[in-house]
Formats: sequence, C-alpha cells, structure tokens
Amino acid sequence: MQPAPSLDDIAGSAAARVGAVSSNDITITPIDVPRGESLVLHGDMAGHGATILALHGLTATRRYVFHGSRVLERAGFKTIAYDARGHGQSGGPHEPGEYTYDHLVADAIAVLDHHEIDRAVLAGHSMGTATAAATALQHPERVSALVLVGPAHRGAPSDNQPRWDALANGLAADGVEGFMTAFGTPNLPGRLSETVLKVVRQRLSRHEDMLALSACLSGVTRTAAFDGLAQLEKIDVPTLVVGSRDDSDPDHPLSIAETYAARIPGAGLIVEGAGESPLAWRGGTLSKAVLEFLSDQGIHP
Repeated sequence: MQPAPSLDDIAGSAAARVGAVSSNDITITPIDVPRGESLVLHGDMAGHGATILALHGLTATRRYVFHGSRVLERAGFKTIAYDARGHGQSGGPHEPGEYTYDHLVADAIAVLDHHEIDRAVLAGHSMGTATAAATALQHPERVSALVLVGPAHRGAPSDNQPRWDALANGLAADGVEGFMTAFGTPNLPGRLSETVLKVVRQRLSRHEDMLALSACLSGVTRTAAFDGLAQLEKIDVPTLVVGSRDDSDPDHPLSIAETYAARIPGAGLIVEGAGESPLAWRGGTLSKAVLEFLSDQGIHP
C-alpha cells in the first residue's frame, strides 16, 4: 500500500490547477497532453536537465511515485509526472477496451513527444513499472534507464480477475464507498489494517472520474504489458529494481522483484532493511537511491 500524501503533495496538487508555482526553490509547471477527443493527460513538470518520467500504479496518481520529494530536481534532473488515463485529474473514456498496456505505452511516448524529449529515464511503480518495461521493449531508443519500483506484472493478464471486477463494479456503483466494500478488511493486525484502509480511501479520493477509473480497473488487468517474464531478458538499458518485504502489500511480493532483477540483464536490486518502512513509501530515500544508481550508470543531469 501507499502512504498518505505529504503536505508538499497536497500543496502541489492544488497548485497544479492554477498554474506554475514554487516549491521552495523548484518551479512546478502544470502540463496537459491531448490524447484524442475524450482524454487529456494532466500532470506537472519541474526542474531542468535530463528527464525522469514518473509512471504511477493502478488506482494511484502521479503523486505516488516520489511522494512529493524534490530531491531529483534539486540534483539537476527534470521530472515529468502525469495522471494515467482513467486516473486523477486525467479521467478518460468509460469503456474498458480503452485501457490496455499498449494504450499506456502510447501515452508515455506521447508525453515525451509533446515535450520534444528524445530519451528519458522511466521510473514506475506497479502498473507504472509494467508500462515502463513495456516501453523499453517497444521503444528502446526512447529509454535511457529504468527504475522499477514494486513490480507486480507477470507478463500476462491478471490471474485474479474476479477481484478486479468486484472492485471496478463497486467503484462504478457507489464510488469510493463501493470500492471499499469490495476491498474488504485486510487480514492484518488491528491498527495496521486501519492504516491500510485509511490510505486506500485517501488515494481514491484523488480521482475525479470514478467511472473512468472503474473502466481502467476492468480493462488494463485483462491485458499483458509484454509476453511472459522471459521478455524481460530483452531489455537493454540500465535497470534498478526496487523490491519490498512489506507483508501488508501482498500484490507486490519481493519474489517478483527478484525475478525482474534476475531476468533483466545487469539489473540491480535494492530492498529496505529488515524492520524498515518500504522504500516505495519513502520518496526522499527512494530519490537518493535513484540518484546513486543513475550516477553509477554515468547518467547525469
């Protein structure tokens, strides 16, 4: 699961609606990328230099990759983050067929094209990780490196589609409350279970079009980002995989992160220490790990 948004996160979201703002010494500029008649990808851009494109997970928004951290921009990189189709401010079509990994890859390339960016580091979480890997496979010339946080995709449609359909149907019928009913109570110790439910509810509240999110839940989980885990062996860019030992997040098991790291040639794997909060939750710490990785690969602002 993801943490509650930081104060920087909340401020940045509000500011993105009214124009460029400053976060201390960083200027944050809203972006809008048209993707047909019924979809505009909304996001923000900050910093200068080589580009890092942030791709969030299913039911999350652009704030849930680096969690409001501006470490990367202060180090000289430019970051671009946007709400994926069906999510956040972007919204989108209400037909599940409009939500496939091919659509998500095309959207990522469209964002780069819109800003005349030839190559970028792609940093993704969960669904965003699968999108990043698929982009590197389909458009290797556009990707300079990958940061794959919390991979979950196994190179095939979900093997638990009834669960995703229940969540999608609950969301379509009764919004956040319908989703939460279908989500149920996690099998975790009391206070941890309460925290997970609070975080899920907060994350869902950031979406403006619940029918679009419902369509995405139903659609993207029925598609594959790439054809089997063996396809990962064809990725030919520097890659950092970020795994987690977090028992409260069974959708992103450490074993899948380990598989990604083993399959992708030369990939590195980092995991938080025993008893520590997951790296995927800690935007500042994660950003510093990304900086170290990029420096080791000779990728500089």
